Amino acid sequence: MSVWDDLVGQEKVCEQLDAAARDADALVTATAADTPPPEASKMTHAWLFTGPPGAGRTQTARAFAAALQCVSPDRALGGAPGCGFCDGCHTALLGTHADVTTVAAVGTQILADDMRDTVRKSFTSPANGRWQVILVEDAERLNEKSANAVLKAVEEPAPRTVWLLCAPSLEDVLPTIRSRCRHLNLRTPSVEAVADMLVRRDGIEPEIAAAAARATQGHVDRARRLATDERARARRAAVLKLPLRLDDIGGCLRAAQELVDAATDDSKQLAEEIDAKETEELKAALGAAQGGRMPRGTAGVMKELEDKQKRRRTRTQRDSLDQALTELTGFYRDVLALQLGSRVALANTDAEDALERLARGSAPEATLRRIEAIAACRDALDRNVAPLLAVEAMTMALRAG
Repeated sequence: MSVWDDLVGQEKVCEQLDAAARDADALVTATAADTPPPEASKMTHAWLFTGPPGAGRTQTARAFAAALQCVSPDRALGGAPGCGFCDGCHTALLGTHADVTTVAAVGTQILADDMRDTVRKSFTSPANGRWQVILVEDAERLNEKSANAVLKAVEEPAPRTVWLLCAPSLEDVLPTIRSRCRHLNLRTPSVEAVADMLVRRDGIEPEIAAAAARATQGHVDRARRLATDERARARRAAVLKLPLRLDDIGGCLRAAQELVDAATDDSKQLAEEIDAKETEELKAALGAAQGGRMPRGTAGVMKELEDKQKRRRTRTQRDSLDQALTELTGFYRDVLALQLGSRVALANTDAEDALERLARGSAPEATLRRIEAIAACRDALDRNVAPLLAVEAMTMALRAG
């Protein structure tokens, strides 16, 4: 199994990255042998992966990082980098490789403080691997200062450093940064391809896999979660019932509160899983006493960790709300398809009765206004409007139509 096997529907991109990994391998070999590098190399020092949610931007970048760090002995016999089994591939895919650094937004932005050590590391030679790889999962969340730090590093990179930036679109990245990157655009995989992957890779029953892939419209991660997590299925079912509960103002306010509470519960669950482990690891690294008493001078470090965890909880809540809004958008898209007599396949076939009821009871113009209200709520959340206020405004607009 190669590192490219789990990238659903991205065959063309995989071919390009495989060719680049081969040329990168040749560059390392030429440098070690002190011979001229190959001409017209498909390898470059900075890459920008774009594509819609669920296309697998981060997974593709990580697979490329694994191919660059591949140490399979088969390569000496002409095998392609990215075997998927060697120590270099395995640790890069897991995120534990010493020379693959991953940067993700803890809060709503990637701050300059979050990038400082990473930028400094990018100018060093790889410790164990063949390349120093910096993977930025949320390049669209770089703020002005952190983006300028990345720009300086991308402009004058170390000889064996590769930057892999992931963002939804080219417009989400500074022009000065994207002009220095090789751009690869990923597409949303087909529902059939995602369902097939769930059956082959995760052992999901075909009917469940098909339903999950159809409900998420090809979003690989959400489809996997929906197919394997009963809690996720229950949460989605509750979201799809929301449009039928907006008969009066009280119903709108209750539905908004429940939606926000569900997102808060999700963020708390993630915090319980991660925060305690992070805190204990930091205490051990700082030399906490047996009874938990911290050494002097460490209060600032602990406060910094608490602030980071608070930012992550805020972002997790917003991401959970955004997922619910995406599901609502898909619901009304199905309503619109029924109203217009479109032949587009419905995503929410398990809620077909509710879809037909709303389709009969309103006009297409009202459905479009409801979709616009959901988009307005998402924009308000991006502007840091209080979640409950933004969602209440949305539910009232959905009721009005």
